[in-house]
Amino acid sequence: MPVEISSTFSLEQIDVDTLKRYNALLGFAPDALPITFYYLPTQRAHLATMLGPEFPFRLAGMVHVENDIRELQQPGLKQPMELSTRVVLEPPAENGARYCELLTIGSQQGREIFECRSRYLAVRGKRKAPAAQRSRAVAGSAGQRIGEWLLSASAGREYAAVSGDWNPIHLWPWSARLLGMNAPIIHGMHSVARACAVLEQAEGVRLSAISARFKAPIPLGSPVELRLAEAGTYQLHSGVTLAVEGNWR
Repeated sequence: MPVEISSTFSLEQIDVDTLKRYNALLGFAPDALPITFYYLPTQRAHLATMLGPEFPFRLAGMVHVENDIRELQQPGLKQPMELSTRVVLEPPAENGARYCELLTIGSQQGREIFECRSRYLAVRGKRKAPAAQRSRAVAGSAGQRIGEWLLSASAGREYAAVSGDWNPIHLWPWSARLLGMNAPIIHGMHSVARACAVLEQAEGVRLSAISARFKAPIPLGSPVELRLAEAGTYQLHSGVTLAVEGNWR
């Protein structure tokens, strides 16, 4: 049976100044509360939980592979919020990989406001054959293009300043090389937030849910293209590589 760990953290209120900077950086309206913004306090709760004595894996080297955020009802911006997190440590996969899933529910005065599910690769297993990796990278290249942007060399540091995620793999070429990457890569949730902003503008609606499966890293300085694969689904491509895919509503 999977092993479970739980924790609870509190916020005095939503940080409105951070919200404004987040919106300006990622392309949302100044007074918006994007569904992806909930990930910022959630990530802090996840980090504190994974640094706790019960968590069995090292934080360094954890890879964010999936994320799913859903708003249940509108929050009060000036009300305290409680973040309850449950961690499920999955049994080893066939190739020896170990995954863990963190489910956080944000509540105000007993009302559930949002839920965020994040899945991480904690221990790498045996790699797939190169041919299989190439097939996955170029899969699903069809679809309607609705947006594109070019990541600047400083995009990782700019997002870190807003989100608080200063993982060195996102910051500088030298710091990324220390962690085994040829170049720094953008935060996965930066990509999801940019996609969310473009989807809202294209569809003329505020998204109440968005999911992501992170398929490949996107290096800083790369072009990114957003495509609608079919109703309610999106893909992010960098060149010929399918980097992110998910659903929205």
